[in-house]
Amino acid sequence: MGNFDNLKAQLEQQEWPNVYLFKFIVPNDNQRLAQVSALFDANSEVVFHESQTGKYVSVSAKEVMLSAQTIIDVYERAAQIPGIISL
Repeated sequence: MGNFDNLKAQLEQQEWPNVYLFKFIVPNDNQRLAQVSALFDANSEVVFHESQTGKYVSVSAKEVMLSAQTIIDVYERAAQIPGIISL
């Protein structure tokens, strides 16, 4: 997916493996939250915060990533989740 080219170029400036912080906003729906959780492994630090109205949940996840490409892979899988916003 071409829309991640700039991000990949920025990430390739860093040394890997490294800890990366992912941030997403997702509609407050159990299925979608489960899909977002499935993007990360058991060793990841995943935090959920419900919006004031309860319609959305912000998801922050810290995970040790091995390369810029592994981060792009997560964003590409996340893009398949309906209604998700990547920050």
